Amino acid sequence: MHGTLPATPQKRSSSSRLPLLLRLAFRELRAGLKGFGIFLACIALGVAAIASVSSLSRSLTEGISREGRRILGGDMAFSLIQREAAAPERAFLESKGRVNVIASMRAMAVAGDKGSGLVEMKAVDGGYPTVGALETDPQLAPAELFAERNGAFGAAVDPALLARLDLKVGDRVTVGAANVELRARLVSEPDKIADGIGFGPRLLLSQEALNATGLVQPGSLVRWTYRLTVLPEQSTEEGLTRIEAEADRVLPEAGWNIRTRLNADPRFARNIERFTQFLTLVGLTALLVGGVGVANAVRGFVDRKRASIATLKSLGAPGGQVVMLYLTQVMLIAIVGIGIGLAFGAALPFVITGLFGHLLPIPIQPTLAWSELGIALLYGALTALVFAIAPLGRAHDVPVSGLFRDQIDPERRWPRKRYVTALAFSVVALVGLSVLAAYDRRVALMFVAAAAGSFLLLRIVAMGIMALARRLPRPRRTAPRLALANIHRPGALTPSLVLSLGLGITLLVTLALIDTNLTRQLTQSLPQRAPSFFFLDIPNQQADAFEGFLKQQASDAQIERVPMMRGRLVTLGGRPVAEIKAEEDIAWVLSGDRGITYAKVPPEGSKIVQGDWWPEDYRGKPLVSFDRKIAEGLGLKIGDEITVNVLGRDISATISNLREVEWRSMGINFVMVFSPNTFAGAPHTHLATVTFPNGSDEALDARILRSSAQAYPMVTSVRVKDALEAVNDVVSQLVMAIRGASSIALIASLLVLAGALAAGHRARLYDAVVLKTLGATRARLLSAYALEYGLLGLAAAVFGLLAGSLAAYFIVDRVMNLSFTLDLSGAILASALAVLVSVGLGLVGTWRILSQKPAQYLRNL
Repeated sequence: MHGTLPATPQKRSSSSRLPLLLRLAFRELRAGLKGFGIFLACIALGVAAIASVSSLSRSLTEGISREGRRILGGDMAFSLIQREAAAPERAFLESKGRVNVIASMRAMAVAGDKGSGLVEMKAVDGGYPTVGALETDPQLAPAELFAERNGAFGAAVDPALLARLDLKVGDRVTVGAANVELRARLVSEPDKIADGIGFGPRLLLSQEALNATGLVQPGSLVRWTYRLTVLPEQSTEEGLTRIEAEADRVLPEAGWNIRTRLNADPRFARNIERFTQFLTLVGLTALLVGGVGVANAVRGFVDRKRASIATLKSLGAPGGQVVMLYLTQVMLIAIVGIGIGLAFGAALPFVITGLFGHLLPIPIQPTLAWSELGIALLYGALTALVFAIAPLGRAHDVPVSGLFRDQIDPERRWPRKRYVTALAFSVVALVGLSVLAAYDRRVALMFVAAAAGSFLLLRIVAMGIMALARRLPRPRRTAPRLALANIHRPGALTPSLVLSLGLGITLLVTLALIDTNLTRQLTQSLPQRAPSFFFLDIPNQQADAFEGFLKQQASDAQIERVPMMRGRLVTLGGRPVAEIKAEEDIAWVLSGDRGITYAKVPPEGSKIVQGDWWPEDYRGKPLVSFDRKIAEGLGLKIGDEITVNVLGRDISATISNLREVEWRSMGINFVMVFSPNTFAGAPHTHLATVTFPNGSDEALDARILRSSAQAYPMVTSVRVKDALEAVNDVVSQLVMAIRGASSIALIASLLVLAGALAAGHRARLYDAVVLKTLGATRARLLSAYALEYGLLGLAAAVFGLLAGSLAAYFIVDRVMNLSFTLDLSGAILASALAVLVSVGLGLVGTWRILSQKPAQYLRNL
C-alpha cells in the first residue's frame, strides 16, 4: 500500500486570526511610540480633565443622595417664612411622624465695649441633631450646651465671631433681650449644607433662648423649618412623594417649601451641575486645543512613514487601505492616551476621599461613574478621529513617485470626498455629544459656536499673515529675509503656531480681564455708590423712631426706608408656578420666598417702561409692578394676574406696569412692588439703608453699629463692607478655581506649541543643513528663527487681546450683569509672557537642530 501521510496542519498563531489591517498596525507599533509623546499628552490631559470632573461630580451627587437624611436633618423638611406653622399644619405633620423644629434668623450679638457683630442665629429644639453628630470644642452634650445657668443661655459659636470681637469661650454677649454664654466653639454641624451660605458667623442656641431674645415679632424675618422623621412604612421614595402631594392638597395655602431627603439641597446639587458643566467645557477646550497637537503629530507621523507608504502603494496596496492602516494605528495610540486619562479621572475621587475626606465639609461617596467615564472616552475618541482624518486622508491620492520625491514642497490638496464626509460626521458627532451631555444646552451651543469661530478666525489670521509675508518686499539683511520666507513657505509652522498661541493668549486675556473687573467691582465701584449699612427687621411700630435715631447718628447721610415682607409666587397668569419652565437667569424668582414691598410712588432706581403707576390714594383692586426683564422671561404682560402666598394667605394682584430696575446700584429695590392697599393690616417689618455721600470711616461705622445694637436690639445691622468682603472671599475662591481649571487648557496650548515645533523638525533640519553648508552661522540662523517666532507670537498676541477682550466683555456685562472696564495692563503682561515662552520653546528646539552634523543628512538628499 503506497501513499503519503497527510501533512500535519500548522496551528495558526493568535495574531494571524486578526484582520490584516490590525496585524499590520500592531507590527508597525512594535517600533514604539516615538513621536507620539505630545499626541498622548494632549489626549490624556483633555480626557483626564473631563473624566475627573464628571467622576468627582458623580461622587458628590452620590454623597448628597446617601447622606440626604443627615443633610436635611430628617426625611422631609417643611419651611415657612415669617410665621410658625398653624395648629392644623402642625397636626398634619405630627400625624406623619416625629417633628423637630429649627428657627433661623440674622441678629446682632453685642459684646459691650468690644463692639457688636452680625450673626446667623440658629435655634434648635431638644431633639437636635436628629441625624448625625454636633461637634463642638470642648465637646458638650446638647442639654449641657444649651441649658440656662446663672441668667444666661448657652450657645456654640463660630470661631470667627470670637476672633472678630476678641472674645473667648466662657464670655457673654447680648442678643436682643437675652444674655448668651459662649460655652463652646462650633466645629461641625451635620446639617450645615442645607442652611446655605450666610453673611455672619453661626450662633447655635436653643429655642428657649430665641424666645428670650424677644426678636421674634410679627413680620420678623425668621425661617421656621419643621423636620419630619416619617414612620418606617412611609420612608420609601413613593411614601415621601405621597406625603408631599397630600400636604399640597390638604393645605394648599400653607405656602411652605417642601424638601425630601431625595433632594436634600437642590440648590447645591444645581450648583454642582453648573460648575461641572463649566469644568467639562474647560476640559473639552483643552481636548480641542490638544486636537491641534493631534493633527500635528499625525502630520509628522505621515511624514516619517513616507517610505513605508510608498512601499505599500508600490506593492499594490490601495490608497484607502493605506489610510485605514495608519488611521488604525493612530486610534490605537489614542486609546492608550484615553486609557491614561480615564484611569486618572476614575481614581481622583478615591484619592481625594482618602487624603482629605475628613477635612471636607461636604459628603463625598467615591464611585466608579461608568456612564460619565464612557462619555469622556467618546470625547477623546471623537477628538482624535476629527483631527486625524484630514492629515491621513491627504496621502490617498499622492502618487508613489511623489511620496518618494516630495520631501520639501508637499502638495496640499483636499482629501477625497469619503474622508471629508467622515470628517463631517465625526464633527457632528462631537458637537452632538457636547450638547446632549450638557447641563445647559444653550451654554453648550454657545461654546460650540465660540470654538468653531475661534478656529476659523485663527485660520483666517494665519492665512492673512502668510499672504502678507508673501507680498512684502524682501529685506536686504539675511535674518529678516529668512524669517519672512519661513512664515509663508510651503509647510510653514504659521497655522499651527498661530492657532495654539492665539487660543492660549485669548484664554489668558479673558481670565485677566474678568479677574480685574471682578476685583474692581468688589473693591472700588460698588462701595463708592453702595449704601454703607442695611438695617433689617425694623419693627413696624418703631420704624419712625428708628429713622429719627439714624438721622441723629448720621446727620449728613441719605436714609431710605421701605416696608418689607416675604412672599412666594403661587400662580402667574393663571398658571401654577410648578408648570412654568423659565430660563436659568429668570427661574430663581420662582424658587422659594422673595422679598416684596408696597409703595405709593415708584422706587428710586426704577423707571416705568410700560403701563402707569397707581395714584397715591389708590383704594381699588390690588395692583403690582413687575420688573420688565423678569416679566418677559416669565411670559407676563400688563393685565395678567399673579398670586403670592404671604403669611399663609394667597393674595392675587393685577400687573399694572413694568419697570426697568437698576440692580447694580445696590439700593433698595424689588422684583414685585404692590399697591399700598394690598397688605393693609398685615404684620411686617421695615428695611432701611444709610448712604454717606462722601463715604464713611471705620470709627463712624463702629459707633453706628454699637449704638444701634444697644438702642434697638431687635434690629439687625449689616455693614455693606463686611458683606462685600464675604462675597469677595467666595468670588476669590471661585476665580482661583477657574484659574486652576483653565490652566489645563493653557497647558494643552503649550503642548500644541511644542508639538507644532516638533512636527516641523524635519523641514527645519533640512533648512539648517543646506544653509550651514552654504556658510550660514548658528547665530544668524538663531536670529532668523527668533524673529520668525517673535513675529508670529506678536500677531497671535494682537488677536488674543482683541478676542479675549470681547469674550471678557460678554461674560462680565451680559452674564454677570456688571459694568465692564477695559484695563489691559494685566492682559498685556500675560500676552508678553506667552510670546516670550513661545520664542523660548522655539529656540530650544532650533538649538538642537543646529547641533546636527550636515554630512549624514546630505547623503540622503
